[in-house]
Amino acid sequence: MAERTVFAYFNTPEQANQALEQLQSLKLVEYAIERIDGYAGTGYQSIDQIGNTITGNFPGLGYLTLSGDFDLPDSGILAAASVSASGYSTGGPDNRVTGRDIMLVAIVDEEDYEQASKIVKEAGAL
Repeated sequence: MAERTVFAYFNTPEQANQALEQLQSLKLVEYAIERIDGYAGTGYQSIDQIGNTITGNFPGLGYLTLSGDFDLPDSGILAAASVSASGYSTGGPDNRVTGRDIMLVAIVDEEDYEQASKIVKEAGAL
């Protein structure tokens, strides 16, 4: 049988999980829920590594404040121009993304695609 993929973007992981619970009543082949970000990489994973700022042993502001891991210096410079990197953001608590940064990807049987799309929209997906 043919399969279709549903991409749904939510504000919270709870919304995505609620939609997933309902999707499991359909012919769900595979799924994944992940937080997406506008910057590549993981940056600093541990507060212990921040000591490198004293020695200057870090690639740039975007690496420190956005957890970015940039392949080219130009990418890091451009990311550092973001209001989120500078601290002058009008974003949400802890300067986190306040939009739809939770993505649910679900592969369903083609005959269930319309119902799956309806389920995720009713759960608050974009």
